[in-house]
Amino acid sequence: MTESLKRHVPSLSRLRFIVQIFTLFLTVWGSTVVGYYASEKISTALPALSCAYDKSNGGYCVLIPLQHQMHHRIGESLVKAQQITQQVIMPTVIALGTFLIFFAVLGKAFCGWVCPLGTIQEWINKIGRRFGRPQHLLDSKTAKRTRPVKWLILLGLVFLVPILAGMGIAPHSMGNPYCDICPSRIATTLLTADTEQVALKMTDMPSMVLSAIANVMTGFVLIAALAMRQPFCRICPMLAMNATFRHLSLTRLVKIENEKCEKCGICTKACPMDIPEIHHHHGLKAFNEDCTLCGRCAEFCPDDGIIKVKFGPWNLFSSSRDYYKNRVRNESPEGTVKPLKFVRKPAVSSDVA
Repeated sequence: MTESLKRHVPSLSRLRFIVQIFTLFLTVWGSTVVGYYASEKISTALPALSCAYDKSNGGYCVLIPLQHQMHHRIGESLVKAQQITQQVIMPTVIALGTFLIFFAVLGKAFCGWVCPLGTIQEWINKIGRRFGRPQHLLDSKTAKRTRPVKWLILLGLVFLVPILAGMGIAPHSMGNPYCDICPSRIATTLLTADTEQVALKMTDMPSMVLSAIANVMTGFVLIAALAMRQPFCRICPMLAMNATFRHLSLTRLVKIENEKCEKCGICTKACPMDIPEIHHHHGLKAFNEDCTLCGRCAEFCPDDGIIKVKFGPWNLFSSSRDYYKNRVRNESPEGTVKPLKFVRKPAVSSDVA
């Protein structure tokens, strides 16, 4: 390139100066040049500081709408989210977290060892057997068909209906529908000589219907317990909750695979929940969702170390032939098995039923 040509080519700095002069006029006085409509469209989108570009509309560059959105949208939404966190999420997390802490220790033993309604049903069943009441055992198909009910109650009455009530779709009195029909509420308060829970609630129609259902269900459960083991436990939503987290607990049921299994079936007959899986399966499948960790299957397994109740790596109880023999001998003074009358089922031992 010749020297004369180089003198006529502007340097980069000079070019930038020219652009700066042009854009200065554009960004300061540009709105008056392009008109109100065009300036409104360009306003708040300029990727540079331009406070004088569109004084009529109050928009200058992209930082203005961003700050506005941060203030009126995101900021206020975060406040609402904080309120939701404090008022909704944290209480729910605390409630569920506290449950999981307790559950991590005892697991499903809450059902078989702690639940007062489970204890009441078991004692009533013992009274029924003592007075020779014929006992009804569920076959494997019926037991399996019953299992979805507890999940429907958990999802429908514990979660869905209360949410709908909070949204205003369902009546406000439907805020805790499961508790309003739970037989444990009536059965346990009656033990304290409190009859208030038996009375029908007449505040509105939903409350009256729910309290009527509660009375009918409580009566049915208490009467059915005379002839059936743990009738309500099979559809209890707490059993479903415990089933969801059963493999997270340190306390669990373990069954070791053995060639002698699937022959006697005593474990299923001993199970108050009539669980066929404890007879036919081993490993995780043997620890069924309906298991309450009562330990009766381990008690009545006639082989050593096949079924165990464990806490972490430690055995809390393990099946034993000697234990089984002593159990039968202690419950039958004559050293023989006393048959019970079962409806449409083969006779089983009184120590197993």
